[in-house]
Amino acid sequence: MSNGAEPFAIASSVHNQALALELDWLAAVLQLRLEQHFQQHAEGFEAAPAPPELPADSALACIICEHGLDAAERLVLALALAPHLRPEVLDLLFVRNQNLDRGFTEFGGWKGQRHGGFLPTGETAAFLLAGADLTRRIALLAQFDPQHPFGRRGILKLDADADAEPQLAGALQLSAEALQRLSTGVWHKPDYNARFPAKLITTALAWDDLVLAPDVFEEIDAIQVWLRHGPALMHEWGLAKSVKPGYRSLFYGPPGTGKTLTATLLGKAANVDVYRIDLSMIVSKYIGETEKNLARVFDQAQSREWVLFFDEADALFGKRASASSSNDRHSNQEIAYLLQRIEDFPGVVILATNLRANIDEAFSRRFQSMIYFPMPDAEQRLRLWRGMLAQPGRLAPDVDLETLAERYELAGGAIVNVLRYAAIQARRQNREHISASDLRQGLAKELRKEGKTV
Repeated sequence: MSNGAEPFAIASSVHNQALALELDWLAAVLQLRLEQHFQQHAEGFEAAPAPPELPADSALACIICEHGLDAAERLVLALALAPHLRPEVLDLLFVRNQNLDRGFTEFGGWKGQRHGGFLPTGETAAFLLAGADLTRRIALLAQFDPQHPFGRRGILKLDADADAEPQLAGALQLSAEALQRLSTGVWHKPDYNARFPAKLITTALAWDDLVLAPDVFEEIDAIQVWLRHGPALMHEWGLAKSVKPGYRSLFYGPPGTGKTLTATLLGKAANVDVYRIDLSMIVSKYIGETEKNLARVFDQAQSREWVLFFDEADALFGKRASASSSNDRHSNQEIAYLLQRIEDFPGVVILATNLRANIDEAFSRRFQSMIYFPMPDAEQRLRLWRGMLAQPGRLAPDVDLETLAERYELAGGAIVNVLRYAAIQARRQNREHISASDLRQGLAKELRKEGKTV
């Protein structure tokens, strides 16, 4: 008898087999290098066993093939995997230097706060790959360049927080997404947390549910074209010579007019993820923390085809102040950093604001499009009222949607709130239909938010 877990188990076994072979190879290389080190053998990395042949359909084999990783790069990747999958392999590196009564400098590594095993650093990779060979050691640095596939695709990096430390003293850090893919074959989608202040947003709606003016749709279609054909335009059409990668757009207009839904639908249509940035977790009063928080999001998104969506963007992208105080200078530095990261981001960035005037002019010049989302007119409001009622039969005979649409200037978000309130009122009174009275109460409640009356 079969169950739904079997295909996943079979797929996982292929990935696990590849990882086991790679970690066996790492253990053999490490054993050889330690023997060479302590017995003063002259042989270098050339004497190490050849990397294993992996199952072709494993995620590890796919990554190796996709990025053309050589034996040295594979060894660094295996080293980064070891603490997660087979930490005991690295226990040999805990050996102490008897002359100095401490660990060997050339082994690198450090001890975690909770992890009992050896955590490798760039120095550990240098020991395995270079030993005392200066040329090989310098060549290793290229693996930690941001443009190397490891950095560009968000696979691994050196976490070097201390500025005064040597570069290779940084911890060898495998990303959670890479570990997920290597273990299961599926790219992990990061969860919203303090270290990743962004949330994946989705919708069950379609373009037919979005009610906008034709000229707005025309501008949105330009972003769709870029999402579908941007790489081809850059490379096949030769635009890469003069055009920066990526696309930046500003959505502005009253609240509830469809800015967030539009961003979500753009991602849905292009089959890419849309992440909404939580500005409350981005902005920090401590100098340098806002930039670090933003860097985590951009670094994660750099190698993916994500759409980054900054809602209420004026909270972070507001106008720069005259640098009359340290706080002003700090704020201006944050905005300058944002400008640089957004300009260098190769994907699509969408900023949304209710007031265009609040956005710094330096950003405005860098947008490829600035799209105004106006309040819907009476005809559009009627389409919204009708479109949001999946079961028109739920309306009582005394409801006149045409009059409601003509009389009350509401955005789509406000109409949703009115309908929700009216439906709750009907259910509270055990009625199967929404009455005109329910809608009037909902309208009054919604208009009071804007200081208006029915």
